[in-house]
Amino acid sequence: MNAKPNQPLDFDVQRIRADFPLLSRKVHGKPLVYFDNANTSQKPLQVIEAVDRHYREHNANVARAVHQLGEEATAAYEGARDKLAAWINAASRNDIVLTSGTTQSMNTVAYSFALPRLKQGDVILTTVMEHHANIVPWQLVAARAGATVKAAPIDERGELILEKFFEMLTPDVKLACVTHVSNVLGTVNPVREIARECRRRGIPLLVDGSQALPHRPVDVQALGCDFYAFTGHKMLAPTGTGGLWAKREHLQSMPPFFGGGEMIREVRFDGTTFAEPPHKFEAGTPNIAGFAGVGAAIDYVQSIGFDAIRAWEHDLLVYATERLREIPGLRIFGEAAEKEPVISFLIEGAQATDMATLLDLEGVAVRSGHHCAHPLMQFYGVPATLRASLAFYNTREEVDAFITALLKVRKLLM
Repeated sequence: MNAKPNQPLDFDVQRIRADFPLLSRKVHGKPLVYFDNANTSQKPLQVIEAVDRHYREHNANVARAVHQLGEEATAAYEGARDKLAAWINAASRNDIVLTSGTTQSMNTVAYSFALPRLKQGDVILTTVMEHHANIVPWQLVAARAGATVKAAPIDERGELILEKFFEMLTPDVKLACVTHVSNVLGTVNPVREIARECRRRGIPLLVDGSQALPHRPVDVQALGCDFYAFTGHKMLAPTGTGGLWAKREHLQSMPPFFGGGEMIREVRFDGTTFAEPPHKFEAGTPNIAGFAGVGAAIDYVQSIGFDAIRAWEHDLLVYATERLREIPGLRIFGEAAEKEPVISFLIEGAQATDMATLLDLEGVAVRSGHHCAHPLMQFYGVPATLRASLAFYNTREEVDAFITALLKVRKLLM
């Protein structure tokens, strides 16, 4: 590989790209430049084949049959739980609830943990930079209980103002919720420090890990939070997969959110007894093939290693930011001291949607809109931004193609 100056030399990105079939396609006759990874990641062959193999060779329901196919399907599904537990250093596999993604994980905490504890006048504290999935569930349960949701402020750089957040951790706060990595700004929040201050006040902390797990190692025990929610489709796995890690005492005390099959021990018309966690939160038939893909995705990332991934992505982030700064009238939103490879921006005089549409005609896929973060857009006083989000299978050459396309689009719109 011909690396440019300061690029990691031992990272064979072309070999890695060969594992991702979709990266080789053309869009509108142009080579695809896929910079929408914060929305969803592309999938390597190893994940695609794991899902395909499940349906071809092992398709059966889990935990419902003693026949060979049922045992194989259950092994794949529960094997994903084992891998996820090791992946985030959970103390036990039984502390991992398998869900359809972060949104279901958040709602499970909202209705099973928060709602039974909330009363009139209580507060759930979150931040201005949150995804709607870390705002709306809290508003729904707060409205039922007569509680309120408050948001801690950020500064212009897109960093959480920690002293303000800590000041707002008052005795009426019954749950604090913060993103690990902002999906719009790339900002990495100091979760350990936040968790420490929450513990000092006896306030449980939930962390949205959707944008963190694809880019960095996560150790939930070291972080010290109470809940950690995450999704699979942003970390190479299929859509409709994810999980919730929670401290064991919380899972034991929480009532089920969904009711149905497989989350019970015994059902009688005079009362039902539920299975032990995590299974009491996993009603119905799960996305078995999807979780076979989760296991393959974890294996794939581990085969590369986060040290190599982080070095490559950091180089791409720095390079892309430098190139974007060359464009007249371009404003970057989110310049935190520590951030992951997400860059939101606007060019003066051009609308985000118009630019994204024209970039697509050049084969460049970026996100435009509010990114499920209306309060953050309101903070910056804009209706929408463009977002280029990078992954370890992207290249500097793609950044160059993106910049060339962006300059062309800017000229058309000016």
